[in-house]
Amino acid sequence: MSLARQPSGPGKIGVQRDRCVGGGQCVLAAPTVFDQDEEDGLVLVLDDEVPASDADAVREAVWACPSGALTLR
Repeated sequence: MSLARQPSGPGKIGVQRDRCVGGGQCVLAAPTVFDQDEEDGLVLVLDDEVPASDADAVREAVWACPSGALTLR
């Protein structure tokens, strides 16, 4: 008898907040994974372990980031 494994996501999200310009493209692409700090408008990662269900949205967010502050590891 084999145990079914949960599908894993694309990896972990890397963030360089000092590069973030607060453009919000990440939040628009993946609002369940990203938010913006209310004080400075910079990116906040709600969960750095990307769920498989959000993998495409997170890839889009990384691609759309105008400052290159986001990576997938």
